Amino acid sequence: MSGSSRIRVATDRPYDVVVGTGVLAELPGLLGPSVRRVAVIHPRALVSTAATLRDVLCGQGFDAHNLEVPDAEDAKQVDVAASCWAALGRSGFTRSDAVVGLGGGAATDLAGFVAATWLRGIRIVQVPTTVLGMVDAAVGGKTGINTAEGKNLVGAFHEPTGVLCDLAALETLPRAELVSGLAEVIKCGLVADPQILTLLESKAAEVVRHDSPVLRALIERAITVKADVVAADLTETISAGTRVGREVLNYGHTFGHAVERVQSYRWRHGAAVAVGMVFAAELSRLAGRLDQETVHRHRRLLELVGLPTTYPSGRWPQLRAA
Repeated sequence: MSGSSRIRVATDRPYDVVVGTGVLAELPGLLGPSVRRVAVIHPRALVSTAATLRDVLCGQGFDAHNLEVPDAEDAKQVDVAASCWAALGRSGFTRSDAVVGLGGGAATDLAGFVAATWLRGIRIVQVPTTVLGMVDAAVGGKTGINTAEGKNLVGAFHEPTGVLCDLAALETLPRAELVSGLAEVIKCGLVADPQILTLLESKAAEVVRHDSPVLRALIERAITVKADVVAADLTETISAGTRVGREVLNYGHTFGHAVERVQSYRWRHGAAVAVGMVFAAELSRLAGRLDQETVHRHRRLLELVGLPTTYPSGRWPQLRAA
């Protein structure tokens, strides 16, 4: 492990988000001496990585089990969560045991929810392998699964013991997935850290390279934004208009979730959020709360990294229903 950085999430149960290459070496220490059994919840695409992780954990004396789940949003279903609960039950998981969430935003959402609900809450360590997972889903303790009525309607707040963002995972990340994650990075810049936007505008060509120090800097800054917001409002109880609360992190998500649902979750989350942010910005302009240049900047930033900024107007009735 070299050159790692630590970002503190200073809630009542504080933990660190560790960013760097080789940081998975910290996993056994985060699990702690009382843990005997560990369930690594991972998508099918990460079978090989999960097998390696299981071997490492077993070598450290843990009774490690790999629970393979569907890829992407297909993982965030009640029946998938139920299959994970069944596996924990068969293996005798107790309150002293732990779950590891390995994968992108959907896998870490599911893993967090399973950990939150098994025996009313067991230890969870998140190991996000995508930009979106690193800057958003794995940080903050907000977990959830989808239902027929909508996205993330069933969930819990359950903070991790720690989050390990191993940048080596980005080496095999498809470019489209990397770009999708940048929507959440841009969101953090728009709501709280203008330096993210300045850095992105000045170094756009480097942002989409997995080994770029610029990408790492953007990831760290976005995590810091989320850590600060979550520390002030873990369970999203601060009312809008009083002071900045966790609700600000939902920027672009109301419309974005509708797009995802209308598209039957075939759109990547970041693409939907990108369109959602433009929609929210345009509404704010019409309400006299944003100027035209700020709206243009939304579009420029998103288009700079290859994210969509438009959606067919003919789908409006479906979006309203969603």
